[in-house]
Amino acid sequence: MQPYFLPYLGYFALIKHTDSWVVFDTVQYIDKGWMNRNRILSQSKEGIVYITVPVKKKSRDMLIKDTCIDDTQKWRQKIKGQITFYKKKAPYYYKVNNLINEILSFDTNKLSELNVYALEKICNYLDIDFKYTVFSHDTMGIDEVSSPDEWALEITKSMGANTYINPPGGKSFFDNEKYKKEKIDLKFLTLNLKEYNTFSDTFIPGLSIIDVMMFNHPEEITELLNDYTYE
Repeated sequence: MQPYFLPYLGYFALIKHTDSWVVFDTVQYIDKGWMNRNRILSQSKEGIVYITVPVKKKSRDMLIKDTCIDDTQKWRQKIKGQITFYKKKAPYYYKVNNLINEILSFDTNKLSELNVYALEKICNYLDIDFKYTVFSHDTMGIDEVSSPDEWALEITKSMGANTYINPPGGKSFFDNEKYKKEKIDLKFLTLNLKEYNTFSDTFIPGLSIIDVMMFNHPEEITELLNDYTYE
């Protein structure tokens, strides 16, 4: 998977229920995706606001691993300010706020490094075993593929694994016959995004993991992470 910024609960469910994780950082950086931003609750009309890490744009073909953070902007202070919206009513505000401050204090100018560090810290907080490999550090001898859906296939083969697991959004992307031919099971893990108590009148699913942690104890989050379908 590409390294997303403080992603939603389903991303962490995938980490929790796989044996090994590959940080896929050698593909093109997509602007206005989930690589450098996510959503939390706010007092806006929509009820949400984006928290964003600004990046220096060099070219349209810039790779994730080469994407640099634009530290000329005071984005850390802005995110910290946006998170204070939870202060009055979120029961785990202080613990989570300390965690996010630690993440935002990480000294790097690379977006992917920040995102992986954040994943490590949050997994540790949630007691999730996060065993990962950064693909740009270990390409496993894979230089190129014939089509985009074969990266996962070749990586799985290289690792000696017999199952590749993806979020449900990949169902239309992957050619299952290619995986069958190589005797690799192609599976999809779909988290049931259950509603939890917040201070909002309308529950908004799929927000950043920040929102989940603000309102739920790690043990409660474990229960949410274990409520999924696998096919």
